[in-house]
Amino acid sequence: MNVYSGSAVSKKQGLHPLVIIGVLFFVFGFVTWLGSVLIPYLKIACQLEDVVSSYLVAFAFYISYFIMALPSSVVLKYTGFKKGMALGLLIMAAGALLFIPAALSRTYSVFLLGLFVQGTGLSILQTASNPYVTILGPKESAAKRISIVGICNGVAGAVAPLILGAIVLGDADKLQSKIDKITGDEKIAALNALAHRVILPYTVMTVLLVLLAALVYFSSLPEIDTELEDEATGISNKHKTNIFQFPHLIIGVITLFLYVGVEVIAGDTIINYGASQGIPMSTAKFFTSLTLVGMLIGYIVGIICIPKYISQRQALKISAFCAIIFALGALFTQGYTSISFVALLGLANSLMWPSIWPLAIDGLGKFTKIGSSLLIMAIGGGAILPLIYGRLADKYSFHQAYWLVVPCYIMIAFYAVKGYKLGKTPAPTAIPE
Repeated sequence: MNVYSGSAVSKKQGLHPLVIIGVLFFVFGFVTWLGSVLIPYLKIACQLEDVVSSYLVAFAFYISYFIMALPSSVVLKYTGFKKGMALGLLIMAAGALLFIPAALSRTYSVFLLGLFVQGTGLSILQTASNPYVTILGPKESAAKRISIVGICNGVAGAVAPLILGAIVLGDADKLQSKIDKITGDEKIAALNALAHRVILPYTVMTVLLVLLAALVYFSSLPEIDTELEDEATGISNKHKTNIFQFPHLIIGVITLFLYVGVEVIAGDTIINYGASQGIPMSTAKFFTSLTLVGMLIGYIVGIICIPKYISQRQALKISAFCAIIFALGALFTQGYTSISFVALLGLANSLMWPSIWPLAIDGLGKFTKIGSSLLIMAIGGGAILPLIYGRLADKYSFHQAYWLVVPCYIMIAFYAVKGYKLGKTPAPTAIPE
């Protein structure tokens, strides 16, 4: 087995490791953003009666990160990064396979279990792959590399809702109207037929994930020894004994928790929000892809501008303030204008993960794996905040529920201005401001 420090990987392997990680990020995006279609789809197929119940789709998927992130670090300790990624893909395949009995029985809880298992596999993949990208080259350009693989994530995220939406929601308005008018066995038959629509795509997904796991396992992707990275942090890390001695990481975890929550809200609520504004579901089903296109544009901007023109911290600061403006724009307008502002949150969100991650993980050295696990736990924000949004939408409206994202973006702005450096000891290798 080849074991390298970050700089050695960069010099000896060229772009090859980044290509493999890029493929994995494509998988992340494809699987993650299917939720935006599954929420309205399962609301119809499983006849869910309130908004907050449908957002259990996001909860089941994202809460797995919170629960499984620390166990993932233990798994990676014994398997290494490469074998751990292959294992994560196999677990994701098992989660996709659960959609078949879920669809056959039209049982919402089994769908949720499948999503939880998929999230478990992704938590292992994310725990391994994100620090991989950070360590593959100079820390000051980490956001640029994350933006590159983020394009793979964004392309998949934009395509996934279109593909699944065409399969399961192609005639959603007509079908909903029909279901509302029929009863008894005829209604059950129509709902069963709708539920069965996910069997083929999730069978294909299962096969592809197994094949990808085999490719990763037998690839030349090198192992990275994060213990060696501690040498680069110098004297500042010499007396650190636990992860809680890095305040910039702990605040970064909180910031990432809020970020993932608002990112999921922007992507997963826009379809239902569009429908609540009187827009047909046949049109609204495309809105998540607009949000993801905004993220793609942001990734491209990051690749061009970071670190040549702006630092990743400056990118985070600009993104946070733009997000506050877009959120307020969505709140104080109506119809397509308001929806456009929600979609623009995708643009503002695009450089937040690529910037928060390296700022939070900077200088951890031998604590990189556990720090990565804590940051992966923060993805649980995607489970909690959409449920709060759903509760607010039930009580007030889909529109007014967007007030939830404003204080979250203010916290992200604080991290960009001050939070990222709290508790840090100045060192030659620190990320430049």
